[in-house]
Amino acid sequence: MAELESLETAAEHERILREIESTDTACIGPTLRSVYDGEEHGRFMEKLEARIRNHDREIEKMCNFHYQGFVDSITELLKVRGEAQKLKNQVTDTNRKLQNEGKELIIAMEELKQCRLQQRNISATVDKLTLCLPVLEMYSKLREQMKSKRHYPALKTLEHLEHTYLPQVSHYRFCKIMVDNIPKLREEIKEVSMSDLKDFLESIRKHSDKIGETAMKQAQQQRNLDNIVSQHPRISGGKKSKREFCTSSDLEVKNTSPMSEQDSGILDVEDEDEDEEVPGAQDLVDFSPVYRCLHIYSVLGARETFESYYRKQRRKQARLVLQPPSNMHETLDGYRKYFNQIVGFFVVEDHILHTTQGLVNRAYLDELWEMALSKTIAALRTHSSYCSDPSLVLDLKNLIVLFADTLQGYGFPVNQLFDMLLEIQDQYSETLLKKWSGVFRNILDSDNYSPIPVSNEELYKKIVGQFPFQDAELEKQPFPKKFPFSEFVPKVYNQIKEFIYACLKFSEDLHLSSTEVDDMIRKSTNLLLTRTLSNCLQNVIKRKNVGLTELVQIIINTTHLEKSCKFLEEFITNITNVLPETVHTTKLYGTTTFKDARHAAEEEIYTNLNQKIDQFLQLADYDWMALEPGSRASDYLVDLIGFLRSTFAVFTHLPGQVDVHSTMSGKVAQTACMSACKHLSTSLLQLLLEAEVRQLTLGALQQFNLDVEECER
Repeated sequence: MAELESLETAAEHERILREIESTDTACIGPTLRSVYDGEEHGRFMEKLEARIRNHDREIEKMCNFHYQGFVDSITELLKVRGEAQKLKNQVTDTNRKLQNEGKELIIAMEELKQCRLQQRNISATVDKLTLCLPVLEMYSKLREQMKSKRHYPALKTLEHLEHTYLPQVSHYRFCKIMVDNIPKLREEIKEVSMSDLKDFLESIRKHSDKIGETAMKQAQQQRNLDNIVSQHPRISGGKKSKREFCTSSDLEVKNTSPMSEQDSGILDVEDEDEDEEVPGAQDLVDFSPVYRCLHIYSVLGARETFESYYRKQRRKQARLVLQPPSNMHETLDGYRKYFNQIVGFFVVEDHILHTTQGLVNRAYLDELWEMALSKTIAALRTHSSYCSDPSLVLDLKNLIVLFADTLQGYGFPVNQLFDMLLEIQDQYSETLLKKWSGVFRNILDSDNYSPIPVSNEELYKKIVGQFPFQDAELEKQPFPKKFPFSEFVPKVYNQIKEFIYACLKFSEDLHLSSTEVDDMIRKSTNLLLTRTLSNCLQNVIKRKNVGLTELVQIIINTTHLEKSCKFLEEFITNITNVLPETVHTTKLYGTTTFKDARHAAEEEIYTNLNQKIDQFLQLADYDWMALEPGSRASDYLVDLIGFLRSTFAVFTHLPGQVDVHSTMSGKVAQTACMSACKHLSTSLLQLLLEAEVRQLTLGALQQFNLDVEECER
């Protein structure tokens, strides 16, 4: 058993020794460890020593075998050492000679090296300068553009500089300074362009008046051209005028109306200037600051900010423009300047609308126009109410029409302005009524209330031409002869026609139909007859100093004026071309007016007679206690009857009265006689029944009876 274990141990030691011999030194650790882990360490060491001794013997045998060759090799090496020393000396000598010979070459090479280095540096510098010079040139160009206030090109240059040139040389310090200055330059461009915009806004605010005046001149020229075309349809090839209300009768009215001269040339455009081309808004205003600023802000990404600022400022300016001066109503120039400023404002905005994309839009402009329209209408209502001159109101109407036509030409709705003109028409009618009230008063006050005498055919035809009067009997009478009416009849008739002309003047260019014009004229004429003329006649009739002869003449005059109403109807029909049979045509109430005046005159006659009777009765001095009556009627009664006889003679023997007038005078005389007799009898009875009369004698009663009998006779 012990021998078996000894054999295994010996085999293991042999294996370890082989591993030690064949294994790399770095990996021998695990092998040695297995030796020390075992218990046969001493025996292994003995084996190891024995193996070492075997290897030593083998090495010694090998060395002994090769020793002679080793000696021979050493001998050869010694010989080679000598030759090597010689070679070394030769190489050293050659090297020294080479060094001495190469010094100049080294110096030349150093110089060449420096030249090549300088050449590379110069080439690199040129390359860098080639990159930097465009940057500097662009920056210089930028400064020059900003100095010359070419801000939009400057902004474009700045964009190129920032995105194209600076990135190529961004590592240079001067470029970093430029990059840092770019936001400041942009801000400077924004501020300068905004300053230009503010100057522009201030400029157009000051020049809105001139711009509006120019636009309204253009509209006036267009209207004149339309009128020329409408008056020469053959030449114009059958084109129609824009205005519906322009007939041949209207042209007659324009030539014959007393107010036609006041209506010529709202804008005072002289004839020689009408052929010249009127400049437009773009010719009067330089819009480039707006365009530049808009482009600059668009490029800078702040377009919305610019749009908001522009619209806000223009709204403020609109509010200023729409505030009328406090004395605007005093002259037409005040209204004209007000309209010019409004037109100028919207002409500019319309131009901006059509020349920029989105700076202003139609919704914004419509909103501004709605505000302007409401404020303008309110201002016109207020200020026109102060105007008492019909000529100024008519000129104002023409100016408003031109104002409306001008803005309508730019696409703004103006229907509300024409609706407001209908309101002003009512005011115009009132001012006309006031004016004609004074005219009628002057005519009635200056009239002599005597029939008009004519001494020849010329005068006769002149009166007949002024007033529609036909009387075959009067025509047969020889000259001199007299018309039955006084001078105020043709004068009043002509003034009524003048009033109708004035009303027609206002209706021109209002885009009204003939029926509407006819209705407007008839209503205004009815007011003139029923209110103005009626009041004037009533005032004349009620005057204290009016005589019975004047009252009778007024009755005759009003009768003729009443008959002339049908001619006034025909006159209105001729100038409006609306037949009186048309449905809803307003009728003239002149017959009622003159009938009322005539009745008032008759009543005044009766009242005056009764007052005269009362004055005579105040002279009655009855002695109620008289014993004997007088031999004749009382003196006051004789005088009273004489007065009544002469008065009634006036009614029945008025000069120039024929047929209907004699009948009319006789009827008035008859009614007046009955009224006077009734009033006299009542007054005489009242004398007897007075409370102061307490006793009566027979003589007094007989005297009273004589007076009554005198009245009966």
